[in-house]
Amino acid sequence: MRYVSTRGTAPELGFADVLLSGLASDGGLYVPTEWPTLPAAGDDYSSTATSIMATYIGDEISAEVLEAIVRDAYATFRHPEVAPLVQIEDDLWIQELFHGPTLAFKDLALQVVGRLFDHVLAERSDRVTIVGATSGDTGSAAIDAVKSCDNVDIVILYPHGRTSDVQRRQMTTVDSPNVHAVAVDGTFDDCQDLVKAMFADEQLRRDCNLSAVNSINWARVMAQIVYYVTASQAFAEPATFCVPTGNFGNVLAGWIAKSTGASIDHLLIASNAND
Repeated sequence: MRYVSTRGTAPELGFADVLLSGLASDGGLYVPTEWPTLPAAGDDYSSTATSIMATYIGDEISAEVLEAIVRDAYATFRHPEVAPLVQIEDDLWIQELFHGPTLAFKDLALQVVGRLFDHVLAERSDRVTIVGATSGDTGSAAIDAVKSCDNVDIVILYPHGRTSDVQRRQMTTVDSPNVHAVAVDGTFDDCQDLVKAMFADEQLRRDCNLSAVNSINWARVMAQIVYYVTASQAFAEPATFCVPTGNFGNVLAGWIAKSTGASIDHLLIASNAND
């Protein structure tokens, strides 16, 4: 599978290079040159996830290794179905995405992405520094995902006094030498601007071997496709999803699932006014 940037000027890359690059060099999101057909459902969440991700990874990671990575990632979840559906009315269901180690829906993707990073880097005898901005849940989920990685350092910027106390503690009490949580005197947007500026500095990006796990990393979007697929497979008729979203990375995964064959009728976006 080959990937191109949504902005059209970054070089075409394979999956492993896209994973490690994070944001494309022209500031775009790497996406596949063509969308694969959705594979048949697996026996459980992990097998379905493995089949879907394999269509985007191709032969860059063997089927056996990918399956082991995915199963190890979802073994950290407290519910055997990983992302179970709970019925609350006749035709209304909630998909629970909080059974991961940090209680954030982002665990669904990042537990896999962290392990993919470590595998690819080990094969290349390389090391990266992940830089990310967070309002709370992305940072704690990213840190938990890579805290045991041998080939990854992580620096997370968060707005001082603007995260929940639980999220702050999740980020700042991890006893791993590769984890660095940095409080910024400002807003989340200030943190995000700092991260984007780092990636825009080509010299810094090369010298520090920077990468990202925010929704600007295709691998995270790829992993999020799975729970839309598993949810849609539970119903005889096409389902409509109402998705709370900030920067639309989550609902993008839903759109991709729908576009590649998942039984999805509509995607409704719930967002704050942001004024």
